[in-house]
Amino acid sequence: MSERMFAIIGSELNVKPKQVQAAVELLDEGNTVPFIARYRKEVTGELQDEQLRTIEERIKYLRNLETRRQEIIASITEQEKMTDELMKSLEAATKLQELEDLYLPYRPKKRTRAMIARERGLEPLADMILNDTVTAGDPLEIAKDFVTEEVPTPEDAIQGASDIVAEIVSDSADFRAYLRKKMWNEGFIQAELTGDEEIQQQFLQYAEYAEPVRQMPSHRILAVNRGEKLGALKLALTVPGDTYVTYMVQKLEKNPKSIFADYKAAAVADAYKRLIFPALERDIRNELTENADEQAIKVFGVNLKNLLLQPPLAGHVIMGLDPGYRTGCKMAIIDQQGNVLDYGAYYLTNSEKLRKEAQKVLADKIRKFKVTLLSIGNGTASYETEQFASTMIEEEKLDCHYIITNEAGASVYSASKLAIDELPDLDVTIRGAVSIARRVQDPLAESVKIDPKSIGVGQYQHDVNQKQLTHTLDQVVETVVNHVGVELNTASPAILQHIAGISSTVAKNIVAYRQENGVFKSRKELLKLPSLGPAAFTQCAGFLRLQHGKNPLDNTSVHPESYELAERIIGELGFTLKDLQDKAQLEALQVKLPLVDAEKMAAKLDAGVPTVRDILGALAKPGRDPREDLPAPLTRKHVVSLEDIQVGTVVKGT
Repeated sequence: MSERMFAIIGSELNVKPKQVQAAVELLDEGNTVPFIARYRKEVTGELQDEQLRTIEERIKYLRNLETRRQEIIASITEQEKMTDELMKSLEAATKLQELEDLYLPYRPKKRTRAMIARERGLEPLADMILNDTVTAGDPLEIAKDFVTEEVPTPEDAIQGASDIVAEIVSDSADFRAYLRKKMWNEGFIQAELTGDEEIQQQFLQYAEYAEPVRQMPSHRILAVNRGEKLGALKLALTVPGDTYVTYMVQKLEKNPKSIFADYKAAAVADAYKRLIFPALERDIRNELTENADEQAIKVFGVNLKNLLLQPPLAGHVIMGLDPGYRTGCKMAIIDQQGNVLDYGAYYLTNSEKLRKEAQKVLADKIRKFKVTLLSIGNGTASYETEQFASTMIEEEKLDCHYIITNEAGASVYSASKLAIDELPDLDVTIRGAVSIARRVQDPLAESVKIDPKSIGVGQYQHDVNQKQLTHTLDQVVETVVNHVGVELNTASPAILQHIAGISSTVAKNIVAYRQENGVFKSRKELLKLPSLGPAAFTQCAGFLRLQHGKNPLDNTSVHPESYELAERIIGELGFTLKDLQDKAQLEALQVKLPLVDAEKMAAKLDAGVPTVRDILGALAKPGRDPREDLPAPLTRKHVVSLEDIQVGTVVKGT
């Protein structure tokens, strides 16, 4: 069965089943996705993070599917109702919905109208109606044979038998599969305004809204769902139901001369209206929402990734400005290491007198602390604060620039326990300004301190499945942090806990170890921590950097398990490990590295080509921050107006 799962996933991802199998085995052994993607390329055939995440999710789904399949087979077998054809259908099912449709006739039900009718002995009459076996006589006369104390009239007998027929039709997996597909392709979602008029104002565009199910974009699904949840919209699935009933009646017809033909048609119509349509409408609405959630969450993940991968503007003394009207603009100045130098609150948008006073004071502070960059939050009063900064830089002739920074989540951080621990002596409002400044200095290190959902990654992020959103955003943070790597001797617990193999407890223990014993001198020193064993070390070591460690390879992405190979490669090029710590020798080595044929070197040293290629790349740029390869954020000295824009002007949306 596992081979079948590997083949299914391989087909979906357009990779070999053996690659999927290798990835699954590594995941089952407890390896993390970042570790597998970076350090087990030979084993998986160089599968990427996204492919490994998909494999992880799909194997979980398929294993749950298999568990459910076996449960259903056992239940039907126990009921002694299993047939070869049914077993074949169950084994062929590749979706949970298909299995549940097949199981529907055999699933233990609550007491239904059909059950009651069977208890009253009406199943033989239901067989006559369903199978068209009677072609002569009066239906009511025949039904008299089924009259009892519990079934007082022939009409009651036919009604009870019809209930049995309706349930049989409703439980048909073939009909459900056919109708589900038809409804998806032919159905429309219609909306009408309802409820409170004030709430309706937000959804007036959907007053006479109707759109084909198969064409609805995810953002519109989420929008109408929100309207329905707020009580402003009433949604309905509209389909050509009469056509579907006619189709089912025709498929069930065995003898057109049956005296129960009209009763059967009525039972089929009842099955569709009372049982099938409500269930399939619910299924389709759920599928639409699940698909919309999945697409939206994917977009949110991309937005978060782009935000976290913003290149840091290191080396600046930064003034963070958290704009505001009533309570003023909060200001904090940080040095190149993020330490707070000064702070305060100023009124930049009130009277001209207060604005001028603030300009003089802030300009003096910029000169005093040699501030080179202003980071302005993009929330309330941001534009007015930007105008103030632009005017101040020009009038005071200051040698600095400003940048507009995404401040989403700053208020959440400023009131958090982490912020209190980091900045215990500062007011909660000032902490927000500190965060806005630090977000420019190192966006990743600062952003991981905040719940990803609080950063503001998309318009409908509060409407989607919150559990799935949290799961995906946490994966994005993990991917980015491990992709970038962190400096072991300066990283906070907030960022360390996202490194592969490191829990929040271990992250705190690492910081505690630094405080008690001083800086780490090598990656292997991590093994001295009682809470970090060899398995966790294997997962995390390659993603942790030591800029001033004893071994220069500790400042690269080379994993300790490959140090011997790295030294052999260096030796093949005529250098030693110590040469990496000599600027001239390192530059000489880096001249030779691009000329190396990775495949020939791998063959010579009996090593994997991907690992050799990665080692060569790591040696070429020790301590490399991949964010440096991305476009740097744009800084400005003055507000850009339409008159300033010319052909070739580069602007960035904020």
